[in-house]
Amino acid sequence: MAIAATEQELHVLAVDDSSVDLAVIAKLLRRSKYRVTTVNSPRRALDLLGLDPNVHMIITDYWMPEMTGYELLKRVKQESSELKEIPVVIMSSENVPSRINMCLKEGANDFLIKPVQPSDVSKLRSRVMRR
Repeated sequence: MAIAATEQELHVLAVDDSSVDLAVIAKLLRRSKYRVTTVNSPRRALDLLGLDPNVHMIITDYWMPEMTGYELLKRVKQESSELKEIPVVIMSSENVPSRINMCLKEGANDFLIKPVQPSDVSKLRSRVMRR
C-alpha cells in the first residue's frame, strides 16, 4: 500500500501524448503544490509504476495512440492491490457521455473535460486525500 501523503508530498503521474496538454496540466498541478511526474504514453506510465508505485493519483488523457487512457485505467485497476488503490482521473477534449460513464464504471475517480481548469485541479485534492 502506498504511504499516506501530507499535502506537500502528493505525487501525481500525468499521462498525455500532447506535450502542450501535458505542460498545461503539470503547471496547474504544480501550482496546487503537487509533485508531478509526466510521461507521454500509457506504456511509459506502466513502466514507471512498476519501478515506483508510490504515486497518489494518475491523471491521463483518454485518447492516445497505442493504448488509450481507458485501457491504462483497466490495467491499473487489474494490477496488484497496491496499484488498484491509486485514484485515476481521465481527461478528454470530447464530452461523450457514454465514454465518461464507461470510464467511471471501470473505476475512474473522475472525468475532466479539457481544457482542465484550476477549479478542476482543486477538487482533485479531496479525491487523493480520501485514500
